[in-house]
Amino acid sequence: MNEVNKNKNEFCFSSKNKILVENELKKYPKGRETSAIISLLWIAQKQNGGWLSTEIIEYVAFYLNIPKIRSMEIATFYSMFNLSPVGKYHFQMCGTTPCMLCGSDSLKEVLSKKIGAQSSVTDDKLFSWIEVECLGACCNAPVIQINDDYYEDLHSSDLEIILDNLKNNKSIKDGSYKKRISSEPLNKDLKMLTEDEIQEMVKNRKKPGISA
Repeated sequence: MNEVNKNKNEFCFSSKNKILVENELKKYPKGRETSAIISLLWIAQKQNGGWLSTEIIEYVAFYLNIPKIRSMEIATFYSMFNLSPVGKYHFQMCGTTPCMLCGSDSLKEVLSKKIGAQSSVTDDKLFSWIEVECLGACCNAPVIQINDDYYEDLHSSDLEIILDNLKNNKSIKDGSYKKRISSEPLNKDLKMLTEDEIQEMVKNRKKPGISA
């Protein structure tokens, strides 16, 4: 990998992050280290306050000794990479069908009212937000990702409190806001069948169009 000499005004992996980068590169066979490009872009984005400039994307390409366009292709393809500045707390709101049916539109209204337009950053540099595709927690919809953590089963009033607490430098709780564990049913009286009970049900089931 290339050694990059940068002056104090240009991006360069910090000594701590360079150790992380080199550890990522070691995960791949010799000659295949460029497969670590997503990890390197992610580390660079973290170091740069949550976003990647064109110069940083090119820096990663030079570090891996690959054409700039290859690094740019990766950075512009994945929504996990932000190509403009974000707030200290970056909200990614899922707007796909399960979350929409469970009330994500009301969350969008709160974000628009409290933060502003998508991809904008508040004047105090504290907040930004964007609507994204599925966050993979459909059972606990609606869901918002704030930086690295998930906030699930959200009501608009929950989101209002989260925003107010962050603005006042108070801690917030991640996970479900309906106090469920993982993706367990909300109905506590719902009976969970054993495998034997399921097999017995299948065996005794009458199939449509087939006489007993």
